[in-house]
Amino acid sequence: MKLRLENTNSKKTQELGNLIRSYNRSKREPSKSEPLNIYVEDEQGNLLAGMAAETFGNWLEIEYLYVSEELRGHGIGSEMLNRAEKEARERKCKYSFVDTYQFQAPDFYKKHGYREVFALKEYPYTGERYYYTKDL
Repeated sequence: MKLRLENTNSKKTQELGNLIRSYNRSKREPSKSEPLNIYVEDEQGNLLAGMAAETFGNWLEIEYLYVSEELRGHGIGSEMLNRAEKEARERKCKYSFVDTYQFQAPDFYKKHGYREVFALKEYPYTGERYYYTKDL
């Protein structure tokens, strides 16, 4: 047995991920995971806004929510978030989770009823990263 430090991505990283996912599935209750993605495109199919999320058991987990600069302030982000939460409730989710940086959208999520449950200060050096949840 040997311990090896590696400073590059490799196939071992993927293998490690597969091992922990397999272990986790063997120990936790069965749960369903489904993508929940929303896209706003122009007539040519160019992406203008979107959300990448998934429902996992009782949770809606929002990974990305993006609105292009020229469309911000027109309610598109709110419309996508409301649509995702509605779909999550239809999938029997009870809660939602998201994290955001201080320069992204903390006020947006607070306006939509999300509560801060944790914050990382000095992240990665001088910024802040917030973690929010909401009861659906």
